[in-house]
Amino acid sequence: MKYQIGDKILVLHSNDEGEVIDIISDKMVMIEVRGVKFPAYMDQIDFPYFKRFTEKKLFPETTKPKTYIDQVPKEKQKQQPPKVADGIWLSLIPKFENDIFGDEIVSSFKIFLCNRTEHAYHFKYKIRFLGRIDFELTNEILAFQDFYLHDVLFENVNDSPSLDFEFSLAIPHKLKADYCEATWKIKPKQFFQRIEELKIKNEASINHKLIDKYPDKVYKDDRLDLSKLSNSGYRVYDVKHARQHLEPARSVVDLHIEKITDEWKHLSGFEIISFQIKEFEKWYDLAVAHRQSSLIIIHGIGKGKLKEEVHDILKNKKEVKSFINQYEPRFGYGATEILFQY
Repeated sequence: MKYQIGDKILVLHSNDEGEVIDIISDKMVMIEVRGVKFPAYMDQIDFPYFKRFTEKKLFPETTKPKTYIDQVPKEKQKQQPPKVADGIWLSLIPKFENDIFGDEIVSSFKIFLCNRTEHAYHFKYKIRFLGRIDFELTNEILAFQDFYLHDVLFENVNDSPSLDFEFSLAIPHKLKADYCEATWKIKPKQFFQRIEELKIKNEASINHKLIDKYPDKVYKDDRLDLSKLSNSGYRVYDVKHARQHLEPARSVVDLHIEKITDEWKHLSGFEIISFQIKEFEKWYDLAVAHRQSSLIIIHGIGKGKLKEEVHDILKNKKEVKSFINQYEPRFGYGATEILFQY
C-alpha cells in the first residue's frame, strides 16, 4: 500500500496539501484538506515532498536584490465557489476489500449526513433492520457541514434497513414547523444495482436526498364553532375527558378475515387485505389513544403479505419504539408485538 493513515499528501488538481485519514480500498483513500473530509483516488494525490523541494532554492542567488516587506505585493484571495443550498442528503461511501479470489468487493459503508442548507438542525436518527432498532443517535449538524453517523456492514443491507430521521431547527422560527421527519427505506435489489452503477461510473458514493426544504408551519384554526354540531344532536366532548368516551382498546388483535367479517368468501385478495389493514389501523389508533405500552397483532403466516403491510406501516409511526415477529407459544411466528413510546 503506497499510503498509510497519517501520511501527508498533495491534491494534484488543486495543489492543496492534506492528510490521509482512512484507507477505503487499494485504489481509494479518505483525505482531509483544511478540515474538509472527502474520498480521493490514489492517482489524484501524491506525496508533497517533491513539490516542497522544487519550490525551495538550495542556494540563494547573491545577485538578486533584497525585497523588503512593504514591497511585497498582497496576495489576492482565492474566491471560494458559492455554496448551493439543495437540501439535506445521506451519503454512503463504500469501503472495498479484495476477496480470496482477488476480486474487489464492498465490505461496508460509511454513512454521512450532509447538510446543504443555510440552517443548523437538531436531529434524531435511528436505523432499523427488519423493523428492529439497531442504532440510534441524537446530535446537531451545522449549516453546509457533513456529519459522520456510523458504519454499516454490506451483508446487513439484505435485512432491508430503514434510516429514520427527525429534524428540528437549532434556532426555532415562528413560521417554520416544529419538526419534520424523513425516512430512506433501502430495498436490497435496487441498492445492489446502484453499487454496480457506481463501479461503472467510477463514482465515490451513493447519495440520497432526505429533505429538499424544511417545511413551513401549518396553522390550524382552533376557533371552530361546535355549537351547531351540538344543536344538531351530535355529542361534543371536552378534549380533557375524550379518552373516557373512546371504545376500549385491546391488547391482542386477530386480523384473520373470518374474525373481522362473516361475508368474506366473495372478496378478492385485494379487498381482504384492505379490510385487514383498516381493522389493524382502528385498533392501533385506539391503543395509542389509550396510551397502551404494547399491542400484539395476529397476522398469520401464509405468504407474508399482510405481515409486510403491517410492518411497513409501523416503520413510519413515531410512537412505535420497536416491533418484533418471533416465535410465541400462543401464535407461533404468526404475530407481531409492538412496543410503544410516548
